[in-house]
Amino acid sequence: MDQVRSLLSDDSTLVTCHLARRSLIASYYIMKTPALALLLIAASSVLFSAEENKPFPLGYTDTPIIPGTKWKVHDIDRPAPPVVVPGAKPGDAPADATILFNGKDTSQFYSKKKDTPGKFPSPWVIENGELIVNGGDCWTHLEFASCQLHVEWRSDAKTQKGNSQKKGNGGVFFMDRYESQMLDTDNNPTYSDGMPGGIYGQTPPLVNAVRKAGEWQVYDIIFTAPKLEKGKVVEPARITTFLNGVLVQNNTAIMGPTLHKKTTDYSGIFPEKAPFRFQDHKNEPPIRMRNIWVRPLP
Repeated sequence: MDQVRSLLSDDSTLVTCHLARRSLIASYYIMKTPALALLLIAASSVLFSAEENKPFPLGYTDTPIIPGTKWKVHDIDRPAPPVVVPGAKPGDAPADATILFNGKDTSQFYSKKKDTPGKFPSPWVIENGELIVNGGDCWTHLEFASCQLHVEWRSDAKTQKGNSQKKGNGGVFFMDRYESQMLDTDNNPTYSDGMPGGIYGQTPPLVNAVRKAGEWQVYDIIFTAPKLEKGKVVEPARITTFLNGVLVQNNTAIMGPTLHKKTTDYSGIFPEKAPFRFQDHKNEPPIRMRNIWVRPLP
């Protein structure tokens, strides 16, 4: 019994040792003294069960402050983020997303007419749940700043018409001024800063990640709006873009509003929010889009 008391008083034996070590100890005493071994195993099991069932801390109050915040490391009082239910399958909109196009109507979009002020219904037609981008550019009624955008688009698989920027061309303009390019570059060479995943006229994509013509291309884009002071840009807009799951822009600074054949900057006054603009580049046949949703970000 003195041997049992000695072993039971040794925390390193009964509390912090692994199950394998307990097994070895038990095996030894089974050979030497079977009754002693059974008593040892029973006692250690009680202690291990108590330790394993002890609730793990939900947070701490005695840790240092995280620099630049008011919160301690692992702070028990720091608010938990809200719960957002993700989409049922990859590409589906999460519960907190704003659906811009779900295959049923174009009510989230409007068009403009030259020399006629006002908003007009979108002329784009829906076919098989897909938007046919034909009839001019369209804007969203809602305005956004920093956001997460998902949009799927494709060009016609069989067309032989057009080349370079006149084949399967489209684009999404964040805040009506910063374009992330869409284009059919499947065996269709063009200038690098006009390729899919590029910031048009500024920064080419890191890689060409397009699928074959006629297949659906998938954009998942994080856009950070420029920081403003009295309407003046003091920090540029930034963009992180995934094309078909491949990173093609990595927190890239946007140099200014998209221009054709010109450089750009942030001269002038800029809004806090603005609509999306989706481009009709007058392709024949036109591109198609589907499953468009957006999540505003702080």
